[in-house]
Amino acid sequence: VQLQASGGGLVQAGGSLRLSCGASGRTFSSYAMGWFRQVPGKEREFVAHITRSGGSRYYADSVKGRFTISRDNCKNTVYLQMNSLKTEDTAVYYCAAVQTYRSDLIPSHEYDYWGQGTLVTVSS
Repeated sequence: VQLQASGGGLVQAGGSLRLSCGASGRTFSSYAMGWFRQVPGKEREFVAHITRSGGSRYYADSVKGRFTISRDNCKNTVYLQMNSLKTEDTAVYYCAAVQTYRSDLIPSHEYDYWGQGTLVTVSS
């Protein structure tokens, strides 16, 4: 499956952005999806995860209550709504897919496919 992330940009602290990740193929609903982010010089970190049906969602503590992951299996798209953005949210955001029936949180190294990333810059 090929993933295409979009929606990044420059926003002031306190603002909002919505990232989208479109997937090719007809089997999108068989993939759990995740969002990760990376700042240059730092390790990639987990942001959010959603199971195949959307029934379970997981968030990093740093974004809990501010970010919401969702998906539309009819549109082959996963979203990341980011509210109350902080300067420390500045990063390249990546979407990823893993084909699994599991409903728990999947470690990042188990993801099968990764998108190209979209840059989010939050200014003070």
